[in-house]
Amino acid sequence: MAHIELVEFEDMTPAIQEKAKPILEKTGHLGDIFKLLAVDEKVYFATDGMVQRYLLDETTLSYNIKEAIALLISKENSCKMCVDVHKNIAKMLGLTQERIEEILQGVDAIKTDDKEKALLNFCIKASGKENYKIVKEEIDALKEMGWSDVQIIEAVAITGYFNYINTLSNVFGLGQP
Repeated sequence: MAHIELVEFEDMTPAIQEKAKPILEKTGHLGDIFKLLAVDEKVYFATDGMVQRYLLDETTLSYNIKEAIALLISKENSCKMCVDVHKNIAKMLGLTQERIEEILQGVDAIKTDDKEKALLNFCIKASGKENYKIVKEEIDALKEMGWSDVQIIEAVAITGYFNYINTLSNVFGLGQP
């Protein structure tokens, strides 16, 4: 049970209800994170913009890599709810159960090339408390492997987004019995 009262559909602002209605009609329910964000319309729309631009829109990173980042960072942050949500999203985006399990075992278990592993390991480091210790040479190494500035920034933005959403979920006890 969440540590604060979550907003039910009928109590959401009209603008949030407009975004919630298609989800509710398609799935029959709204997730706890949606209800938490609906507590504050500004927070909701700022977060929705990030989700749209980073995760749902086609970007320079594949959905496969974006979902790998989502799962790895959520696992790293011990956000069970987000891991569970993104296991389902990853399946909807075409990731196999085998690939999802590999990701959840950690970067070394993923059957992929060194280039992708380097980016994913970088994201894990970027998500940590000591991310201020990242040096230019680490970013240069990613570029030498073929990652562009845009892809690296996007990967770090997705990492930051999951630190943010995992924090909200964990602090407010979402997905806990």
